Amino acid sequence: MTDKITDAPWHTMQVDEVIGNLVTNVNTGLNLTEVEDRLRKYGHNQLEEKEGVSPIMLFLGQFNDFIVWVLIAAAIVSGFMGELVDTMAIIAIVIINAIIGFVQEYRAEKSLAALQKMASPFSKVLRDGEMHSIPSREIVLGDIVLLEAGDYVPADGRLCSSFSLRTQEASLTGESTPVGKSTEPLENPSLPIGDRENMMFMGTAVTSGKGTCVIVATGMRTELGKIAGLIQEAGKEETPLQRKLEVFGKKLVYLCLGIVTIVFLLELWRKDPLLEAFLTSVSLAVAAIPEGLPAIVTIALALGVQRMVKRHVLIRKLPSVETLGCATV
Repeated sequence: MTDKITDAPWHTMQVDEVIGNLVTNVNTGLNLTEVEDRLRKYGHNQLEEKEGVSPIMLFLGQFNDFIVWVLIAAAIVSGFMGELVDTMAIIAIVIINAIIGFVQEYRAEKSLAALQKMASPFSKVLRDGEMHSIPSREIVLGDIVLLEAGDYVPADGRLCSSFSLRTQEASLTGESTPVGKSTEPLENPSLPIGDRENMMFMGTAVTSGKGTCVIVATGMRTELGKIAGLIQEAGKEETPLQRKLEVFGKKLVYLCLGIVTIVFLLELWRKDPLLEAFLTSVSLAVAAIPEGLPAIVTIALALGVQRMVKRHVLIRKLPSVETLGCATV
């Protein structure tokens, strides 16, 4: 069995041809020696996950925003000028803003981790002519898996038998209604995943009937694994709101610098003391900064996230709810 076998168009083949290519037996399954060899060659049947962000880094990440930096700078300037009330108010706003964002993202991370645990940890597999219940992560290419109503499909497989079998594939294809399955081969090699009626896919659920399938892909080689890999490789991109706030923050800084310069020059023209002219101009610049803006934006986004939660939608990052609002398709 070569590495190229994992990318074969299984849905176009007859069941006997699939069984032959995977060097297995639909009546007895694999033996222990073959299972161990394939585990060493292809690895365990599990999705690889990047190391999660620690709570401390998650909290510190809330300060990685241009507007927040402007507020922190304003707090420092106010402190040097002796305006302790303004300083404490700005710091309080920044911290409250960070706490709201942290709590939302932390809850989302925990909820996503809980969802991952919903997948069935065990599967019924035919080995050495007997049916065994084994951890799903130990399934290998060529295993014959028995599926019944209520089971989660542990890996991608080609159906060998089907008795009124229907599956819910919304998590993979977006199709909301259960899909009927059959064992007949399909002609088109490039057929979309949602139309491959003789295939079972990792992460989908059996809603009715029963059947058996031979495993043709495990772990990151499954269709779900390919999606997981693409998500992990995706770069960070700012949302429309974040871009607008950054542009606004830069304009605000330029405006404050302009105010400082103009007022400072006017004070000098009036022959006021140098230090007093500087402090007056800086005070006006700090006063021009809308300290409540980040908190208002964060609270508005948090309310949007809570409304989505009531509709059973999990949102990991607060700004993402605004991105959803910008989507037209």
